[in-house]
Amino acid sequence: MPTKMRQRYVWNPILLFALWQLSNAVTHYSISEELKEGSVVANLAADLDLDVQTLSERKMRLDIVANKKYFDVNKETGELYIVEKIDREHICPSKTTPCYLKLEVILENPLRMFNIELEILDINDNAPQFRRDAIHLDIAESTSAGERFSLSNAVDPDIGTNTVKTYYLSESEHFNIEVQTGRDGSKFAELILKKALDREKQAVHHLVLSAVDGGTPTRSGTASVIVHVLDINDNAPTFDREEYNIKVMENSPIGSLVLQMNATDSDEGSNADVTYSYSLYTSEKTQEMFNINPSNGELTVKGMLNYEDFRIYDMEIIAMDKGANALSGQCKIRILVDDMNDNHPEISIKSFQSPIKENAELGTVIAVVSISDKDSGENGQIDLTISDNLPFKLKESSGNFFELVVSESLDREKAPEYEITFTVRDRGSPPLSDNETMTLELLDVNDNVPQFPQSFYTIRVMENNAPGALLESLSAYDPDLHENQYLVYFIIEREIANTSMSMLFSISPENGKLYFPQSFYTIRVMENNAPGALLESLTAYDPDLHENQYLVYFIIEREIANTSMSMLFSISPENGKLYALKTFDHEIEKEFLFHIEARDSGVPPLSSNVTRTENIWTESTGNIFARQKPQRVSYDWKLL
Repeated sequence: MPTKMRQRYVWNPILLFALWQLSNAVTHYSISEELKEGSVVANLAADLDLDVQTLSERKMRLDIVANKKYFDVNKETGELYIVEKIDREHICPSKTTPCYLKLEVILENPLRMFNIELEILDINDNAPQFRRDAIHLDIAESTSAGERFSLSNAVDPDIGTNTVKTYYLSESEHFNIEVQTGRDGSKFAELILKKALDREKQAVHHLVLSAVDGGTPTRSGTASVIVHVLDINDNAPTFDREEYNIKVMENSPIGSLVLQMNATDSDEGSNADVTYSYSLYTSEKTQEMFNINPSNGELTVKGMLNYEDFRIYDMEIIAMDKGANALSGQCKIRILVDDMNDNHPEISIKSFQSPIKENAELGTVIAVVSISDKDSGENGQIDLTISDNLPFKLKESSGNFFELVVSESLDREKAPEYEITFTVRDRGSPPLSDNETMTLELLDVNDNVPQFPQSFYTIRVMENNAPGALLESLSAYDPDLHENQYLVYFIIEREIANTSMSMLFSISPENGKLYFPQSFYTIRVMENNAPGALLESLTAYDPDLHENQYLVYFIIEREIANTSMSMLFSISPENGKLYALKTFDHEIEKEFLFHIEARDSGVPPLSSNVTRTENIWTESTGNIFARQKPQRVSYDWKLL
């Protein structure tokens, strides 16, 4: 501001009184804070009744009292205007008294002074503000509903209705607030617990406290209220599940983990620190096979598990916290030992019929077999098989019993015996197996026809051959065994030029040697034969004609042990049929030798005789021939 210059004035009393009046008269204005720079407050020239045109000449000026220069006067118009924004809260920190700015308007020639008082009115330019952004409270979960807790209040530098009017709390089922008024008129809030707390449901409650002023529009400020709920031991440990069903492979290594138990306690600190143990309801056998780590709840294998010995283990586990008044929870565990394929399947031959006849009927049971496996599931499911390409099959009878039966016709001559291997294999992974081999022998039956090596033989014979000369040794083959293999050779009767084959040739029944006739016969007779049985039909041949050809047969008498042949045998004179007259006993007489004569009716009569040997066979030595029914094989013979 320009420096004031002193001048000497002569004042008369009337003038001094007028100046006093001018200097003590106060012009009052009210303005709101925070008006923009350049805003016109009032027209001083008009309000003070001054000539606008003389303001410059009279050097009109403002004198600011104890304040910054917030105002100035436009000498052209006489308007009082704002040169700097006014902050009421900065100028007048006190909220109890009105806020004024005092100015002096001075004019010279003549000198005049005017007192100007500007009341700075408050506007709602400040929001309520809390001293701390976050208010932390610790409240025990055992605190009863209705308890009150002090909260920090909010401040607002504005005054009157623009300052803090009330408080609001964010929605909460456990808390609300009550607004109180202090002696100085300030507002503050108390937090009230309206519902008991449960730390395990909600350990921390986040609330928002809002302070709202009464301005228009209203302003507000917020602070976070964080309630930490302090724990008490009001919860028992609980397991994830009340019951566990666990499968453990048999032969699991000692120390291998069976189950990681996890009991949780909703409390905190020692109230939530859990230890694990067996209850009294758990058997000693189970405790010997499994171990519990009391600290971390690991259940591990303690003993060797064997599915075939013990398959199910039941136990009860207790989890207990370390609170002052310890609480506990429990769970039940059932351990199922899972089978490993560690047992070989077994086969047992309950019966085996050997030998059997080769003509055994289809379906004939040869063997009964049982199978078993101590394992379970697929490890205990067994398949029984026999060797491939065998004329037998397995037939399930009941349970794990099987019958081995004949499925195809047997032939001892093709296969006299069979090696039958029974194989059992389970369905485990990898599978285990076992086997047992049995030898089945076949008994022969007379089911094969004797066969000659050739179906047709040509034998060259010189004429005038001697009787009894060997013509050929014929040998047939029968693949059967024992008595079924023994052969008897005979010639099938056939006439050639009215002459039977037996008159021309003879064959040894035992060895098949073919001869010219000797008139020597061997007849085998079973002992205990019926009297009158036909033994043989003898045929002699006479090439003469008519009565010279007719033959008569008779036995040449001979005594054996004072018994004549005619008492033992008889022969038909006409046809040569030889009969037994009594029953023979091998132990008394084994053989009879006698002669039979054939005589013609010519004159003079001619005769021929043959020696007969009757062999008496016992049951023991003759049984084979007696019971055998050999097939008759016919061959044609041609003499050259």
